[in-house]
Amino acid sequence: MAVRTSLHQAGAAAMTELLRHGPPPPEQRRLPCPCGHTAGYVELRRKSILSAVGRVQLQRPYYLCTHCHHGQYPADAELDVVGTEFSPGVRRMLAVVGHEAPFAHGRQQMELLAGLSVTTKAVERNAEAIGEDIAQRQDHAVEQAMQLDLPGVAEPRIPILYVEMDGTGVPVVRAETEGRIGKQDGEPPHTREAKLGCVFTQTTVDAQNRPLRDEASTTYVGRIETAEAFGPRLYAEAWRRGWARAALKVVLGDGAEWIWNVAELHFPDAIQIVDLYHARQHLWKLAAKLFPNDSPGQGRWVMFAQNRLDQGRIESLVALLRSLVAPHPACTDAIHTEVKYFQRNAERMRYPLFRRQKLFVGSGVIEAGCKTVIGHRLKQSGMFWTVRGANAIIALRCCQLSGVFEDYWEARAA
Repeated sequence: MAVRTSLHQAGAAAMTELLRHGPPPPEQRRLPCPCGHTAGYVELRRKSILSAVGRVQLQRPYYLCTHCHHGQYPADAELDVVGTEFSPGVRRMLAVVGHEAPFAHGRQQMELLAGLSVTTKAVERNAEAIGEDIAQRQDHAVEQAMQLDLPGVAEPRIPILYVEMDGTGVPVVRAETEGRIGKQDGEPPHTREAKLGCVFTQTTVDAQNRPLRDEASTTYVGRIETAEAFGPRLYAEAWRRGWARAALKVVLGDGAEWIWNVAELHFPDAIQIVDLYHARQHLWKLAAKLFPNDSPGQGRWVMFAQNRLDQGRIESLVALLRSLVAPHPACTDAIHTEVKYFQRNAERMRYPLFRRQKLFVGSGVIEAGCKTVIGHRLKQSGMFWTVRGANAIIALRCCQLSGVFEDYWEARAA
């Protein structure tokens, strides 16, 4: 550690010399100002920057417009340190530790692993700032997608491309739930739903002809927003991943109505599949109401009903549900609800057909994604987020876990 400290000190001294700008030559002492007038060179000014090797001093020219009094530091823009005391390299570190774990832990990691002393607030602000910039760039891609202004990509065809989506609650501060209705009557909500989508490919099956997801092919998008706003976001990501080049397109999800509204609007040419295990859960919940306090009876009935579900005989399953005699009035509504659920999703539950096509029938990828992308970072004990802060970290985590974090920095430097 002592050797590392010495090397940092030597590196910081060398970098300070490299960042020591002199006065500009006479022909470069005037710059255009955003107001339409001209800014003139005033003097050299210094700025302290925390770099990957420690604290350095940046000396650069300062320009001032006498008309609007707007000052400029061209060197700051060139070095990407406008309005910040952290170098791009340090901000990248802060983003990485900030998206991985609580901000206080990130501060400790910076000191231990990089030998840099920062505050917990600095980790929070920089991680969220990078996340917000990623989100803004993503919003621009969404606008291009909606304007059909996406670049064509001449790449090989994709055998099977999947899109999955789901929602999960994120704990938020009380101000973010004002005017909203909670899940329990009379109780205020404590969370806001974050919508998460993923895109991945499949090219092979295992020895039992079960589909295998292509390793490291999953990318994510997510945000706390309405389904109407989230649909274009997921569509833009699917297009980036090659939706137009996919031979077979599949949308997988649970039975939530918003999921299939998004699928119908943005992915009308896709095969739609309701997660088999989610459909089975509907049968178990109904069995619990049909046979209260009778676990063996619940199991026998579910086995009988599930056989029709697994075979894709949804019309037969619906007929079975309609023939049920409710043990009490409250159960009647539950039966009617399940009848509508299976009728509405009948074509999305032809599981033997999907299996013959060697397709996934379970949405485990997005369910795992909700835990990995959102749950592990934003739903830890004692955490309460603003929507703005949560969305910034979600965007940052999606970028990192999608394997495009370095692409973001290359685009930022371009």
